[in-house]
Amino acid sequence: MRILVVEDDADAAAYLVKGLREAGHSVDHVIDGATGLNMAENGGYDAYVIDRMLPQMDGLTMLEKRREAGDETPALFLSALGEVDDRVSGLQAGGDDYLVKPYAFSELLARVEALGRRRAPSNVTTKFSVGDLEMDILSRTVRRGGRKIDLQPREFRLLEYLMRHAGQVVTRTMLLENVWEYHFDPQTNVIDVHISRLRGKIDKDFDTQLLKTVRGAGYTLSDED
Repeated sequence: MRILVVEDDADAAAYLVKGLREAGHSVDHVIDGATGLNMAENGGYDAYVIDRMLPQMDGLTMLEKRREAGDETPALFLSALGEVDDRVSGLQAGGDDYLVKPYAFSELLARVEALGRRRAPSNVTTKFSVGDLEMDILSRTVRRGGRKIDLQPREFRLLEYLMRHAGQVVTRTMLLENVWEYHFDPQTNVIDVHISRLRGKIDKDFDTQLLKTVRGAGYTLSDED
């Protein structure tokens, strides 16, 4: 999922963004409601996580403006204000859920992912297959030849990107920008390490090797020789 986080508390935002990314999601973060509104207007998000009390424009106003513009992206409000009237005002402003601070990250993650599942339209592809390798985005499961394969969040995200581009050569730059969200080469072996781990999980003990290295170009996921 691609998630917009609008939170002005630096420590809270860093904790939240780190957790969401480790869970395999793509996250943009801004610190005020006006910038959040501008980011949301440019679109492409699967969910919003919005703090109620923000500089320049509060979270309620930001979401109300998006709802007036016809934006139906699911939104979760975060707030230290936890009275019934506070929660009601958040829902009346167009929020789909409301979580009171302090919160457990595991609960926030479950709520955000539930919002994403509820929104997913029927014409959006949520299942992919390459040969006998199958991935279900909604249930976050991977199987090969009917055997379940356990992946870490980053491995899942890497495989998802490769499966979305099955049969194509995927470069290191593409992986850095879309899986790790680096817009430069950090000169590390992070890609090599994760590709090696992923290959060991999806190709080991199988006759056909699906994940191939294209020398000097990148990688490809294909069941063709």
